[in-house]
Amino acid sequence: MAISNNRIIQVLQSSQVQLLADWIKALRATATSQAAAVIGDAELQAQCQEFISLLSAAVAGGNFDNLVEEPWRPVKEFLAGVSRSRSRQGFSPSETAMFVFSFKEPLFANLRRAFDAHDDAQLLGEMWGCLRALDKLGLYTTEIHQQAREELIRLQGEEMLELSTPVIQLWDGILALPLIGTLDSSRTQIVMEALLQQIVATRSPIAILDITGVPTVDTLTAQHLLKTVAATRLMGAECIISGIRPQIAQTIVHLGVSLGDIVTKASLADAFRIALKKLGHSIPVS
Repeated sequence: MAISNNRIIQVLQSSQVQLLADWIKALRATATSQAAAVIGDAELQAQCQEFISLLSAAVAGGNFDNLVEEPWRPVKEFLAGVSRSRSRQGFSPSETAMFVFSFKEPLFANLRRAFDAHDDAQLLGEMWGCLRALDKLGLYTTEIHQQAREELIRLQGEEMLELSTPVIQLWDGILALPLIGTLDSSRTQIVMEALLQQIVATRSPIAILDITGVPTVDTLTAQHLLKTVAATRLMGAECIISGIRPQIAQTIVHLGVSLGDIVTKASLADAFRIALKKLGHSIPVS
């Protein structure tokens, strides 16, 4: 059977001004210089006021032992928003969790001031249940913080992949895609999408894949290159591979990988000359 939490609700509602002042003081005492610089007094006070209000409603309608109940949903949604915001602002998980953990001491002190808890077993039980619930909410903020950080890292990784595969228009009808680093399955997909979109947008009949920046070529890398070439041909464009260094050529032969009738050149400049020739242009050789 759930313990009545009337006195905790009373303190949360009637002593909100004092409770808020004590909590903000505790937060500022534990805050790092970064936290103090990022979050202003007005924003911090608004967050604290909203948390106290939501916590009061949750305590009135819910159970400390079951935070998945509906009365606790607004509290957790609010804390999730705070956690995601602070994750983007560069706060650590522990700094984020302190928003909740630092509330325990002010709440305990205000309960002590309002009621004599020394010999009141029921009040001590209420306080203990509330403190355990705050611990769970504090841990919840770290979980959301970690999820937000992982999502941010994933998005940044995707953006870096897109930036690392730029499609350049060298000439009217000639595209170049310089590849740098390892060519894995996920990156191959991004490479193909970027290249095919530009082929359609520019109606270019020739695309050059330059692998000068690819450190090594193994069987899997070669397969990814062949898939990109095949996709390019399906779009009606011809593909030339440049940047075939001696060690890469030896590796391809050793692996027994057949590039078929794909035109390959040692440098991007050589590939560009071939592409111009196919379009009926030429660059004088000095």
